[in-house]
Amino acid sequence: MISAHSAAGAAHLENPAPSLATLLRPPWLPAHLPELDGLRGLAVLGVFFFHARLRLIGSWLYRPAQGGWSGVSLFFILSGFLITLILLTARQQPQHYFRNFYARRALRIWPVYFLLIAVCFCGPAWLLGGALAGVSRGRTFAVLLLFVQNLLPVKLLGALEPTWSLAIEEQYYLLWAPIVRWLRRPWILAIGLAAVLVASPLLRLYFAATLNPTHTLFHLDSIALGSLLALGLLYLRYSRSAWLAMGLAAAAIGFSAAITVAGSTVYADSALSLGFAGAVLAAIAGTGAHNPLAWLLRHGPLPFYGKISYGFYMTHMAVFMSLGLFYNSIDRSATAGSSAANYLIVVVQLALSTAVATLLWHGFEKPILRLKKQFSSQS
Repeated sequence: MISAHSAAGAAHLENPAPSLATLLRPPWLPAHLPELDGLRGLAVLGVFFFHARLRLIGSWLYRPAQGGWSGVSLFFILSGFLITLILLTARQQPQHYFRNFYARRALRIWPVYFLLIAVCFCGPAWLLGGALAGVSRGRTFAVLLLFVQNLLPVKLLGALEPTWSLAIEEQYYLLWAPIVRWLRRPWILAIGLAAVLVASPLLRLYFAATLNPTHTLFHLDSIALGSLLALGLLYLRYSRSAWLAMGLAAAAIGFSAAITVAGSTVYADSALSLGFAGAVLAAIAGTGAHNPLAWLLRHGPLPFYGKISYGFYMTHMAVFMSLGLFYNSIDRSATAGSSAANYLIVVVQLALSTAVATLLWHGFEKPILRLKKQFSSQS
């Protein structure tokens, strides 16, 4: 892994200012940011404990688990940042821009996604948890194939439930890649992203009764913030210490607003997204730092779960659905709803989800991802 161990990066103000259309990666920004693996692991564990929260009622973990759904917002910000960074860099060498981007995205997303769909459609009906009730299998397969399931008036349940957020990302990048390719001026891209930040909470306010809660338009502010981070880091000539200060300030303002003035309003998601964007920016600007928090993001379980996060996220609900007989056995052998029984179930859920995701990473995802080198900017 590559990490930056230098002190605060230089602002390079002594050099002539680059034009607005010139991209210059800061010298302190490494090719790989291990802290982002840790944040990704934190996000996927948050989602896991949110889905396991009913087994944690009465424990100290229950309240934090209730907020675990926000891990999806952190995923969106990380994805928006990393993909936009890739797109902005790739357009400096435009040959095979679209072929390389979409091929690499397909290799990353499609194998596990379509494997899950195949298991759900070919496996036992209970894996779907009523997801197809009143809906034809053919229609459901079609919307999954087109990545538009988040737009359905009927929410998918069971093992397919996590796919709604994946659909949002795929829709965003289908449009974002050509926008980045053809709109060369960074200030135009920034204005467009800022418009999305303003529009998303307003859409949540005025169309909550008519659009699905998982509708793409309701969740674009998180991805847009991640994209803005990438745009700013590559085009604005601030020092590393300045970016760190901005990240910490945004995290403090965003999280504070989420639990106070923005809480229970249409701006709650926007405030959380600002907080997470600040945390991501602080992790980026502080990469390689020697403090306990940075160490936790680079070492131990968080970066491990970050590495297997995609498979873990996509399959953990299938694991939950598959453990029904185990739940019944545990509940019969202990006082119904007892803390010990519930804790054991959550531990088994976590252990089995981790095992499945780890096997999926080493035996399925990793070999396929090696093909991405066939679609590099030099090919």
